[in-house]
Parts: sequence; structure tokens; C-alpha cells
Amino acid sequence: MVAAESSAPPQHYLGGIALRLVAMASLSGMYAVVKLVDAAGVHIVESLFWRQAVILPLLFGWAMTHDGLATFRTRRFAIHTRRAMMGLTGMVFNFGGMIFLPMAEATTINLSVPIFAVIFAALFLHEPTGRARWSAVIAGFIGVLIVLNPTSMLAGGLNGSHAMGALIALGGAIMTALVTIQIRDLGRTESAIAIVFWFSMISLVPLGIALPFFITPHSLGVWALLIGLGLAGAVAQMSLTGALRLAPVAVVTPMDYSSLLWSIACGWWLFGTLPADTTWIGAPLIIASGLFIAWREHRRQIERAKDIAA
Repeated sequence: MVAAESSAPPQHYLGGIALRLVAMASLSGMYAVVKLVDAAGVHIVESLFWRQAVILPLLFGWAMTHDGLATFRTRRFAIHTRRAMMGLTGMVFNFGGMIFLPMAEATTINLSVPIFAVIFAALFLHEPTGRARWSAVIAGFIGVLIVLNPTSMLAGGLNGSHAMGALIALGGAIMTALVTIQIRDLGRTESAIAIVFWFSMISLVPLGIALPFFITPHSLGVWALLIGLGLAGAVAQMSLTGALRLAPVAVVTPMDYSSLLWSIACGWWLFGTLPADTTWIGAPLIIASGLFIAWREHRRQIERAKDIAA
């Protein structure tokens, strides 16, 4: 008997890794622009609007050169709406964390997403989580606490900009992890391009309603930055999608930690800031935790494949 030809895209691990690295560099560039436009007086609502609006023409162009507008067809609009609202909330927190904190510190906190994803997958998806993964989660949490430095936060007051930024960035990591769980559910029936399209389209509704209350006149330089913000976000989004089509999650996600190197470089070059001492201590724990979780997931995929083959 001849096996049926698989409809899955061909796997290309090096290509997936390369695209994930491009995505991380693009995200770091996007967040650097977020800080620059904030310094220029652009409200976060307007930054979010252009972040979402610029990608839509690119998505339409991609669709028209492939399967047409049918690419975006869905029967799960309510789930897309929930994902969009969660994603928009996460973007508000992520942008806010970058505005209030040095880039490297905000990025380090955001790298705790895999830790929260394990917790939420266990709670909401009832995924089995053994002692080893829980140990990695605990180690990652210790790293997060070191970076947050709660003793310093309490001494300086929770209303301080640094403490507020740390809490906002932590909220962004938690929301991103929740979105990851939601996308995992949507991915069972929806294409990656449809998920990106409906996220952008739905989130533009509240952003478009709010935009007239926050938009201000800008110089050509600021408009160039806003367009660059949208383009960097588009490149990051499409690269993330492409990476997951070419290689498994466990193969490409370790590349996410390259974003810390980009954030340190951008923070030093553009804003003259370097990570705090606590970031240097906590970041290795968070990274080690995330890498171990990714490795365990990779091993589980191999074991599941062996069980199926048997």
C-alpha cells in the first residue's frame, strides 16, 4: 500500500531557525521604535494602531498571490475576537513595559512567556507536566523575581515608573502566554495567515475608534518611524509564522533568546542604557528554564512519534 502524500509544508529546520532569528531582530527593532516615538510624543494608542494597520496591505497582497481572499475564511469568528482582545491587551502591556523600562530589562521579563505557558497549558489544556518541567518553572520564577527585584520595588514605592514598568511588563508576559494557548487552539482549524489577519482586523476596530482622541500632527521623521514600526511588526509577524511552518516549535523557540542580545545593543546604542545587575543574574535562570522546557517538548514529540510508529 502506498502512503498518502502529506499536505503539511516541507520541513526545513535551518530555514525555520533563520526566520525565527529575523523575527527576533525585527521585534527588537519594533520595540526600539516604540520607545523613540513615545519620546517624540506619540501616544501608545496611535503606536498600536499603526502597528496593526500597516500589516493589512501586506496580508492582502500575500493572499491575492496565493489562494485569494478565501485564505481568510473562518467559522470561528468569536474565538478570533477573543484572541484579538487578549492579544491587544498583551500588546498594550508589552509596549508599556518597553516605554517604562530599559529595553533589556523589559525583554528579559518577556522571556518568561514559556514559563507561564507551561502553567496555563496544565491548567486550561490539562497537559501532563512532570516534576522536571515544574522544576524548570520554579527556577524560571526565581529568575523573574530576581529581575523584578521586589525588595527594591517596595522600597521605591509601587507607584514609581520603574516598579510600574516591571509590573506592566510582567502582565505582558502573562497575556502573551495566554494568547499562546489560544493560538494553539485556533491552530487546530485555522491557517497561520488567517489568525494574523483577524487579529489585525478585529483589533483595529477599538483602536480606530480611540485614534481620533489621541492622534497629533507629526513631522516627516516621526511618520517615517511610525511606518517603520508597522513594517518591523509585519516582518516579525510573518517571520514568526514562516518559522513555525518550516520547523517544530521546540526547534525554533530557543532562538527567541537572541532578542536579549538585540535589546542590549539597541538600549546601549539608542538610549545609553545597560541592563541592571539583577537582570544579569536573573536572565540566565529564565533562559535556562525556557531552553529546558523547549528541550523537554522536543523529547516528548520524539516519544509520541515513536509510539505512533509502533
